[in-house]
Amino acid sequence: MRIQNLDQLKKIAAEIVSEGKTDEQWALIESDDMFQEENFVGGYDATESAFCFSYYDEQRREFWFQLTLEDVEKIAKGENLPIEARDAD
Repeated sequence: MRIQNLDQLKKIAAEIVSEGKTDEQWALIESDDMFQEENFVGGYDATESAFCFSYYDEQRREFWFQLTLEDVEKIAKGENLPIEARDAD
């Protein structure tokens, strides 16, 4: 599934970038729900070395996807990365 509502994700990405942390610093404070918007919930996972998110569509079905810190920085700059998510079931 292709992720929609990228404005919400851009807001989260900008918040992450504003923290100015490295992967190692994010790993020290990992959390699965640090960032939340209407359709997105997620945080940094040290095992995956990535930000892991749940995306909820209009029917509130859950999908999962991951972004590296580099991907997050690109999204915060306004790049439209193709983000594919898999069904959480």
